[in-house]
Amino acid sequence: MIYTIIDVETTGQSNRITEISIFKYDGHTVIDEFTSLVNPETYIPQHITALTGIDDHMVADAPRFEAVAQDILDITEDTIFVAHNVNFDYNVIHGEFKRIGLEFTRKKLCTVRLSRRLLPGHRSYSLGKLCNALDINLLGRHRARGDAEATVILFELLLEQTEASEVFKEFLNKNSREATLPPNLPKATFEALPHAAGIYYFKDKKGKVIYVGKAKDLKKRVLSHFYSKTKKSQDMVREIGDIDFEVSGSELIALLMEDAAIKHHFPIYNKVAKRTVQSFAVFSYEDRKGILHLANNKGRLVPNPIITFFNIRDLRSYMEKLCATYNLCPKYCHLQESVSECSHYSIQNCKGVCKDEESVESYNNRVLEAIHAMSNQKEDIILKEKGRHANEAAFVMIKGGDYLGYGFIDHDEQITHIDDLNAHLIAQKNNIDIQKILRPYILNVQ
Repeated sequence: MIYTIIDVETTGQSNRITEISIFKYDGHTVIDEFTSLVNPETYIPQHITALTGIDDHMVADAPRFEAVAQDILDITEDTIFVAHNVNFDYNVIHGEFKRIGLEFTRKKLCTVRLSRRLLPGHRSYSLGKLCNALDINLLGRHRARGDAEATVILFELLLEQTEASEVFKEFLNKNSREATLPPNLPKATFEALPHAAGIYYFKDKKGKVIYVGKAKDLKKRVLSHFYSKTKKSQDMVREIGDIDFEVSGSELIALLMEDAAIKHHFPIYNKVAKRTVQSFAVFSYEDRKGILHLANNKGRLVPNPIITFFNIRDLRSYMEKLCATYNLCPKYCHLQESVSECSHYSIQNCKGVCKDEESVESYNNRVLEAIHAMSNQKEDIILKEKGRHANEAAFVMIKGGDYLGYGFIDHDEQITHIDDLNAHLIAQKNNIDIQKILRPYILNVQ
């Protein structure tokens, strides 16, 4: 087999290459080399310069990637792509080729994962610390040639190990997950994930939670992160050292568990959870004719909402059902604007208040009935869900419109009153994100 042992330096955030070094290795000796600075066509951040020593001036006259692309294709042709944390270097190079309209596909080997298997017991498998532990002379740290040359020496040592032949064959098997797993994640940890609904915690090497997610199938969802080509996913995957999980039984319980876990740990890669949740509220007012309107606006603009939604489509759908149920006018429910008379495509049972065919008093009485019905939705509700195993059920408890938590209960338990569930309740905090999650489920049972 012929290997190309590769290292790249990049701009960081945009992951454009600033330097690349490739050693072609036949299993015994280096038979070719390609090393070059690369003009990334973008600004190199100061902290990257401090790390690598490469600045904008150094790469100003360097070739752009398209100028060295053929050299890279030629030297890596029919070889196995080897790097320390291979998915990073491979994805960066693959991305550069994609930008210029070319495909780049090679078999891969990761010296981090190979080292973890063939050289077990080290406290750290970062290139610097591993080289120090193995007495590998690492010159030019954080420069492509220095790191690539050190990786060549490490790779030679790996090839000399007793089980190297079997392990290399396993890692190169196209059905093996070794090449896709994060470099610091033990394979056994991933294999322990079940094909079940729940939430998962990505942790760094120190055990800190860096991401929380939910899934209908934990193993499939976690694996999808490892195949993702987004910059955020690649950065996150490189940090993963452990994965923990909790089985939920259902997607709804998983959503509730995920929200609580994110708000407890504040993981750095769950930035989406910090966004403000938009709400839409229904309110009433009386116009100059004395007709009661049911209108809606953004939640922050409505001080005393009758009912709140977190999706404008859900709000409109609910108002359409309300109109049909109480024979209300779509015009005065603001499902139609700027019309003299209602002419809604599906709600045609208005009794004519908009045409002066019904008295205002009669119409307003039905509006008040509808308002009363909306206000009374703040009742006690138990949402029944699938349990974590065949002999268990799950529930979500809502009292007086407030979310209290969820719980699990065996099928042989006898429940005669809602209060009997309190012993099985896992108490949780209510918040606007939880209300958004629960709203469609609550509407579905009313």
